[in-house]
Amino acid sequence: MSAPAFFSVDTRLAKLLGETYRSTEAALKELVDNAWDSDADTVWITLPRPLTDDPIIVRDDGSGMTPGVVRREYLAIARDRRSRQGEKSAKYQRAIKGRKGIGKFAGLAAARYMRLTTSSERQRTTLLIDREEILGAKIDLEKVPLPLATEDVIRDEHGTTVELTTLNRDLSFPREEILRAMLFYEYGRASGMTIVVNNSTLTFEDTLGPTHKDRKTFEGSGEASLRFSISEKRPKYAGFVVKVGGKAVGKPTFLGLDDDPEIPTWILNRIFGEIDIPDLPEGHVTADWGAIFENSLPYQEIKDWARARTREELHSAYKRDFDLRKAHLKREIDNRLQKIPEHRRAFAEEALNKVLWKFYREHPERFATLANVMLDALEHDEYWAVLRRIEEASRGDVAQFAEALEAFGLLELAIISERARHRLHFLDKLDALISNASTLEKDVHQAIENSLWVLGTQYAMMASNRTLRTIVSRYAEKIYAGHRPDERPDLLLAQDAGDRYVLIEFKRPDHTLTREDEAQALRYRDELSPYLPGKAIDLLLLGGQRGRMDTRYDTADRIFQTYAGLISQARFELEWLIRSGV
Repeated sequence: MSAPAFFSVDTRLAKLLGETYRSTEAALKELVDNAWDSDADTVWITLPRPLTDDPIIVRDDGSGMTPGVVRREYLAIARDRRSRQGEKSAKYQRAIKGRKGIGKFAGLAAARYMRLTTSSERQRTTLLIDREEILGAKIDLEKVPLPLATEDVIRDEHGTTVELTTLNRDLSFPREEILRAMLFYEYGRASGMTIVVNNSTLTFEDTLGPTHKDRKTFEGSGEASLRFSISEKRPKYAGFVVKVGGKAVGKPTFLGLDDDPEIPTWILNRIFGEIDIPDLPEGHVTADWGAIFENSLPYQEIKDWARARTREELHSAYKRDFDLRKAHLKREIDNRLQKIPEHRRAFAEEALNKVLWKFYREHPERFATLANVMLDALEHDEYWAVLRRIEEASRGDVAQFAEALEAFGLLELAIISERARHRLHFLDKLDALISNASTLEKDVHQAIENSLWVLGTQYAMMASNRTLRTIVSRYAEKIYAGHRPDERPDLLLAQDAGDRYVLIEFKRPDHTLTREDEAQALRYRDELSPYLPGKAIDLLLLGGQRGRMDTRYDTADRIFQTYAGLISQARFELEWLIRSGV
């Protein structure tokens, strides 16, 4: 039997969907959410082969819908499913995901045609929706007829199939890897619903990023397994799901790693893992499977093992990345550490590494700001008084040791924050200097020369206002043979552990930078380059403002910067440092 159906409200559904879903994968996830809400045990997804016109098919074995439900409920746009069904699904009491009432039409964001076939109570219903017909309708959507057919079926089949054809060219072609990862983060660990994509069931290997694994046998509990990955983006449910006999218990946990000061927060928020325990003695899990009792000794033993192994893997996996970031500052750090008395140096380096490890994934300029301010703090006696106290207490009373550690942390925060505020005060003075109409080039040069941190990354001083002849003789140990021996570049700095240099030219704060200024700096670079083979020399020109120069001819190794912009960036980094509570 065929009879047209109609939307039950007037709304530009297709336009709304186009604004809601940014990718085909996100739209398909909404269709899986509908299967979840309908108490499906399994969802099968078939993606088209690349560069073909094959359809996308999403099929589930959920409760399905009768013709009446399709007309009254399914076609009710923007109606919250919870308003008619409640917060839980009927069969498995799952938390309902359909909240906005448009997710069931998400297929229209991915394709022009969406064919719905659903079965329930020995009736099969087929509905076809044409996206272009909806967009082009000159009448209210509630008056647009939709082809709907029903038929009786002999066997008691149930479930829903959505077939999408003529895919939307404004969205990327569906990527299996991305979809699998997206679905596994939502459903893969504890849902009780199996998802099959292109005839392959989702597994933990579908998470994006390297997977870390380990196993260990525990008396009375069997062989426990640990698996986790670190996602580049924060997963919706970060942490470890704990399973006992394959069944998830409670909410994800960080195993106490969230109390470990040496584990950066950004890493914790990207951990996605599970711990599978074959068995626990009766009475160690709450009756509603909401938690494992904290006084369960078998669980505590497994938890301690998993936490230790995770900590080891985190340090191993990210130490190289950390070392590479820190290498950018190696010259500056080494120079500053050498100024600290030898008996303090080991403590200083350890304390510096702990702070930098916590924040090393921040923007390079913020990381450099933090390192420099931390080194400032390490040069003050108050810091060392507490360090000595910790060293003495660690060999004695535990309570005294804990008290000393607390004092150390508080002092560390206070000193670093104080140094950051002092630097902000310096920026205020520098801003006033630049705003003064009588300020000359040499005045700005002198101010910044002694506070290189203002430049936003860490440099080692090589030469300030020295002749080309002197620079070549002293730093290249060669004899200058050019035609400008007495010309003086303003500032030559080493950066990136000596792999690159930066040549800085200061101009008056009221000077407008031009290509003539660039040409002067290029001449200096041309004169120095033959004596520094294999070393790149970047140019930084500082002035009051930038002239009318075509930016298409700018290059990465030539930076035109205003003093106001330089101060603004430095101020932003210091204010971030204070807000971070370091």
